[in-house]
Amino acid sequence: MLGGSHRLFSQWARTTKWVVQSMKKRLTDAEFQEAIKGLDVGSQTLEIARGVLIDGKPQKEFAASLGLSKGAISQAVNRVWAAHEEKSLPDGYVRVSAVLPEYRAFIVKKWAEDATKQRQSKK
Repeated sequence: MLGGSHRLFSQWARTTKWVVQSMKKRLTDAEFQEAIKGLDVGSQTLEIARGVLIDGKPQKEFAASLGLSKGAISQAVNRVWAAHEEKSLPDGYVRVSAVLPEYRAFIVKKWAEDATKQRQSKK
């Protein structure tokens, strides 16, 4: 069984480009407001996250104008984005993170794709 899954993964990996982030992270104002409820962050973090997530400004623009590192800007945006993702999970779903061999990760990703399709077909 594992050999078949591994071969399937290898074939898929050869024919598919890995895309880390295919679309920019964006939120509506309402989504942003919901995400920051109860979030313990400073006003500068909120300003940065709002500019990037709502207004679509590039992170490097904030790094230059505020004299902060790209990592610090990214961390500010990711704090709000993570809060948004956690609050936007459908009932009965949980977010998981695991370190797995490639062939098992492939299987888990397929499960995630199936669950996404299932949720979308119910809408």
